[in-house]
Amino acid sequence: MRDTGRALPLSVLDHKEKTMADAARAARLADRIKVIVAQALERRVKDPRLGFVTITDARVTNDLQHATLYYTVYGSEEEQENTKKALESAKGILRSEVGKNITARLTPTLTFVPDEVPVNAYHLEDLLKKTRERDAELAAASAGAQYAGEADPYKKPEQTEAAED
Repeated sequence: MRDTGRALPLSVLDHKEKTMADAARAARLADRIKVIVAQALERRVKDPRLGFVTITDARVTNDLQHATLYYTVYGSEEEQENTKKALESAKGILRSEVGKNITARLTPTLTFVPDEVPVNAYHLEDLLKKTRERDAELAAASAGAQYAGEADPYKKPEQTEAAED
């Protein structure tokens, strides 16, 4: 894009500033919603299916209409599935709690998504452990090994006695 030397219209600048402000407000609202939902799960929701759930992250769209909450559950697959069902059934209570405790004109819809970060982190840790074990095996195998040829496999320029004189 070529710089024509003309300034941007004021409406474009206002839109950019408003978009940045909306993103910052959405981030603040997401943090607030995360705290509100975590407290409501602890105090208000009495569903026995709700396991050891932790709200790990929250994201809100820039228009503040939708909130996505990421959660982890400590337990088996069955407990995780039960917690998912409990969160879906408690969505109305949680949304009303959010509405009471935020200052936005509209209360955002809540969507609960299982957080895959801990699962992926465990998988990566397992891969790193296997790699370290394999490296240790290779180091042990190469401890008594010798070179098949010379120790220095690179060719060196031949030196003649005449060149040294």
